[in-house]
Amino acid sequence: MSAALQDLDFAFRPMREVDVPSVTLVEKAAYPYPWTEGIFRDCLRVGYSCWVLVVPKDIVGYGVMSVAAGECHILNLTVHPRAQRQGFGRKILRRLLAVGRSRDADTAFLEVRASNRSARALYALEGFCETGKRRGYYPLAEGREDAVIMARSLEYDRAQHVAPPRRLPREPR
Repeated sequence: MSAALQDLDFAFRPMREVDVPSVTLVEKAAYPYPWTEGIFRDCLRVGYSCWVLVVPKDIVGYGVMSVAAGECHILNLTVHPRAQRQGFGRKILRRLLAVGRSRDADTAFLEVRASNRSARALYALEGFCETGKRRGYYPLAEGREDAVIMARSLEYDRAQHVAPPRRLPREPR
């Protein structure tokens, strides 16, 4: 991956089983305590909304979200460290929110490490507000770290006539 990734064409598509090894490599590059291939496979199996961002042929990021009962919960949003700070996290976040709106969710939730200032700043810029904490949610080399719970309304987007993309690709079942 090069520093000029933002100049390349990118595409979103639903995550497929065949993508899991590549997604897991990105996960391992980004986190000291990564999700396993089994977790990603389980997310696909139970029907979570799983998307990959491809630039031009490489998976550089992904998002995993559950949608139910009028809410969407972003479970994982990751960009490869070499592709960070180029707008890809924002693109993935906006795609996930569009998917949530298209499935009639009116609120989006997520957890983020308390120490992850850049992610928290991105979420705040995209309309998320802190609503609480989950004590000891994330593992550390020694001890645990709190998660900050963040939420935002998707109704505002509807009121402002922000529509989801015309057609979202169907996700595999």
